[in-house]
Amino acid sequence: MEKTVTYASAGVDIDEGDRMVSLIRPIVRTTRRKEVLEGIGSFAGLFRFPARKYRDPVLVAGTDGVGTKVKVAAMAMRFETVGIDLVAMCVNDILVHGAEPLFFLDYYATGKLSAREGARVVSGIAEGCRQAGCALLGGETAEMPSVYAPGEFDLAGFAVGVVERKKIIDGSAVRPGDALIGLSSSGLHSNGFSLARKVVFERMKKRITSRIPEWGATVAEELLRPTRIYVRPVLSLFPKVGVRGMAHITGGGIVGNLPRVLPRGVVAVVEKGTWTMPPVFPTLVETAGLPESEAYRTFNMGIGMVLMVRPGDADRTLRHFRKGGVPAFAIGEVRKGKRGKPGVLLTGGKP
Repeated sequence: MEKTVTYASAGVDIDEGDRMVSLIRPIVRTTRRKEVLEGIGSFAGLFRFPARKYRDPVLVAGTDGVGTKVKVAAMAMRFETVGIDLVAMCVNDILVHGAEPLFFLDYYATGKLSAREGARVVSGIAEGCRQAGCALLGGETAEMPSVYAPGEFDLAGFAVGVVERKKIIDGSAVRPGDALIGLSSSGLHSNGFSLARKVVFERMKKRITSRIPEWGATVAEELLRPTRIYVRPVLSLFPKVGVRGMAHITGGGIVGNLPRVLPRGVVAVVEKGTWTMPPVFPTLVETAGLPESEAYRTFNMGIGMVLMVRPGDADRTLRHFRKGGVPAFAIGEVRKGKRGKPGVLLTGGKP
């Protein structure tokens, strides 16, 4: 008689999954909002809509992942920070439309589940939710040995927020003369990692533990700096300043993301050298021999979010963010351009 084939022998450990749920339950509880009706462990999360706060509410949803940054986390055996990245990539996206994030759901897939490692990932997701003020409403853990090799994992996330319909920010109000306010990134955030890994590990011949003097950090410390979450400082700006447009600088960089929120017939003139650039960018760009056009559409180059405000509101906006601990810079202005699609013009010297 043939030996019984079980789910465990096929590479999926249900008991380990149960252990992970037990470990993350108290972590998830720290993100709870008063609108959450059920705890972790149900088939779905329940969230009571805060209707009394809104007259004509519109739900805003976004989804994203962390990309190949997860490979750096696996190399370094440091799993907490990529969870923050996951939340940041989603909540920053819905924030640009003026939305307050309400809740978040995650998807964690791995080749061989370790409850403790998985809990470390979720602890980072919970930290990101706390920073954004949203509830970690639920998630899914998948153990797939035939898809992911041992030690490999991937992350995806889903955020839902709300905005008053008449307060939706879509860039249609942007006009020539508006100021561009750039909010500093914490580093690479979660984009350009396929190139960054190739440069660091193949061309520079560095190890994950190597210390880079000009960075003042090890490879792991620099590459795993979590994406900055802009939710609280930006939401607190809205009552003070009428923001006309916003862009989250992710894949595609400044030149690829600014046009997504600009009306036709204008150009965003970005003056290089007006902000403080983290040293990781010059190192990667110079080592790779990247032309400027390629660098500015691959990396965020030190700017993680751009706001478009009336020129008379620029100083007030800068003071607001600097007082809140977010480095902010006047990086250019919107000008009248040629008819047709909006664009970005990079001016000035280095960076």
